[in-house]
Amino acid sequence: MLRPLVFIAAALASPICAAAQDLPTAPYLPLGRASDAARVALEACAADGHNVGVAIVERSGATKVLLKADNSGPHTGASATGKAFASAGLGRDTAGLADFIAANPQNDGLRDMDPRMVIQAGGLPIRIGGALIGGIGVGGAPSGAMDADCARAGLDAIGAE
Repeated sequence: MLRPLVFIAAALASPICAAAQDLPTAPYLPLGRASDAARVALEACAADGHNVGVAIVERSGATKVLLKADNSGPHTGASATGKAFASAGLGRDTAGLADFIAANPQNDGLRDMDPRMVIQAGGLPIRIGGALIGGIGVGGAPSGAMDADCARAGLDAIGAE
């Protein structure tokens, strides 16, 4: 009598196993690597004498890491987060997005697509193995190009493209 029960239990469990195998998988940025990238970006700007904010967001746009240097301006955290959000959401660097909008005024609506987006230089998408997994943003250096250089240092530290 035990044999039919084992067969029934196995039959009931197999659809669950098949369904689990069909679930999609997606690459993501582990917290340790995100923290490393943010720390290196912050230190790169600090080495040049700039007190900045650095944010890392997941592909979904959720903030994963936010660091603010001592004596950084009150706006730097929001600026960094907005740049990271725009890069993660649109998969492009924010300086390139700003240039694209300036050259194509009909696309100015991109700036208003989501109030969380900041389209100014200093945000870069995070790609590892070709997969877009998030964005990094830096805010508070004297120029967006300097913000972007610090962001790039953070990405280089974790082997991101």
